[in-house]
Amino acid sequence: MCDAFIIGGSAGSLDVLLKVLPEIQPDIPFPIIIVIHRKHGADSLLPDLLSSRTKLIVKEADEKEKIVAGTVYIAPSDYHLLIEMDRTFSLDYSEKVNYSRPAIDVTFQTAAEAYKNKLVCLLLSGSNADGVKGLKTVKAWAGKAVIQDPESAQVAYMPEQAKKHVEIDRILRIEDVAEFINLLR
Repeated sequence: MCDAFIIGGSAGSLDVLLKVLPEIQPDIPFPIIIVIHRKHGADSLLPDLLSSRTKLIVKEADEKEKIVAGTVYIAPSDYHLLIEMDRTFSLDYSEKVNYSRPAIDVTFQTAAEAYKNKLVCLLLSGSNADGVKGLKTVKAWAGKAVIQDPESAQVAYMPEQAKKHVEIDRILRIEDVAEFINLLR
């Protein structure tokens, strides 16, 4: 059973999301939270772009917002996205982690404590090791760690680092991601 599905990615991950989101069933019983490295002020149209590809509600996460199933939340640019124990969001402007804000590690780590063994995290394409420490924390709380197959990643470094340093539960090709999500009921 899955209470939350979190996707982290950097360079090359937007292309994966644009292929995967249209195939996700609109009645999924959990939220999807997306943390993508993006520049401050850039990609302000990202929620609209992703929304045009899916029947799910897509929105940027807001401070103290209750996390609701069947919604796709996007970490705002230039803020770390934290998951609180009451399963609401907090936005944080502290220093960058892995040269990034939002940092994937921050979201994965805080979500691991809140969702424990009912959390599934997917790390996509990217050019730094952000997400690796977060996946270790997810595993420590008995959640599931999933990565994009490095061979299918536009930039393989991020999933390769996870594969090297974390006990991975599944390695998915791009064409298998949506089916994996849809079967997580």
